[in-house]
Amino acid sequence: MKLLVLSRVFPNAVQPTYGLFVRERMFRVAQHIPLVVVAPVAWFPGQGLIRRFWKPHFRPPIPRHEIQDGVDVYHPPFLCIPGVMKWTDGPFLALSILPLVRRLKREQGITAIDSHFIYPDGVAAWLLGRWVKLPWTITLRGTLLRISRTRVCRWLSLHAMHGAARVFSVSDDLRRLALEMGIPSEKVQVMPNGINLDYFQPEDRETCRRELGLPQKAKIMITVGGLNERKGFHRVIEQMPVLLEQHPDLYYLCVGGGGPDGNELAWLQGLAKERGVSERVHFTGAIAPERLRFYYSAADLFVLATRFEGWANVFLEAAACGLPTVTTRVGGNAEVIHADWLGRLVELGDGEALRDAISEALQTQWDRQAIISYARENRWEARISTLVERLQEMVNREGRSPD
Repeated sequence: MKLLVLSRVFPNAVQPTYGLFVRERMFRVAQHIPLVVVAPVAWFPGQGLIRRFWKPHFRPPIPRHEIQDGVDVYHPPFLCIPGVMKWTDGPFLALSILPLVRRLKREQGITAIDSHFIYPDGVAAWLLGRWVKLPWTITLRGTLLRISRTRVCRWLSLHAMHGAARVFSVSDDLRRLALEMGIPSEKVQVMPNGINLDYFQPEDRETCRRELGLPQKAKIMITVGGLNERKGFHRVIEQMPVLLEQHPDLYYLCVGGGGPDGNELAWLQGLAKERGVSERVHFTGAIAPERLRFYYSAADLFVLATRFEGWANVFLEAAACGLPTVTTRVGGNAEVIHADWLGRLVELGDGEALRDAISEALQTQWDRQAIISYARENRWEARISTLVERLQEMVNREGRSPD
């Protein structure tokens, strides 16, 4: 058995933190099942000119091949038209990487395709599976809700899921959505993300604050994520003026950089200046995963006013460092922050509720050891054995042939 892991969202030499949750999961699978990764890169004629004259970080050049922890990772280009005709992404992705997939099957004995995100990756896995006669799996992540509202993409996605040997979902919320779309319940299994405890553990708060130049007596909240609209940094910044009236020693750490979803740093900095809170909002840029625990450990509270998530690993990262969470009741968030002793949930768009929840959380005496224990129960090692079993069952099932 050898898997071909198909995911556009995967770390590379230029974007080392992009899609770490996919690599964390599948490189642990690689300890049991050999695999090769195909992480296609969007390409369009003239995109170099877009980088040169308009958007310097737009689709940066990525090496075609890397070896990561002994695993071959390929980054073939695929035709992707920026902003329009998105229904073509799935077919174009499949056509673009078909020669590579055929070669890997012939030379390395690939026996199955394991795809991540329903569109375009899952749709490409469906087409490739039919063309090269391989079974495929699809892991549903945060994009399914958006895809389900688009007619052509929904049609393609439904065919991809119906034909898949197994559909995994990172949250029960996504599983329910797949069932509502007509996917048989026996085909869909929840397989949540986990956490790497080698990276995430509590450090001494006083030391962390001193090294990061933060006041020892301050109240500090933190958000970790890409600097795009979906993650909701702006929703927290908008509440800062009133929060500072209630907590004069409050600081807000915004940890993250730009990515394929955009880079709104200038807008967020302008918003902080407009609200008169620039001195209390610190933008750190992207931080390597092995360094994030020092930022979490310097804080009192994790906040994520996100518009949508499938299963946000940052909740477990923060919890492993002892932080409670305030977040929005969207996607799979309530499955991770499922009890009051872990944090608070508020409705998306209710700024007053968000502000009140943050204020209350900053004054609450949390059982931080219980929060840490919860995160440790959700380590990756507790997830992988079941996933490996399901993947092996898929390939070993007698008489299985793609629909």
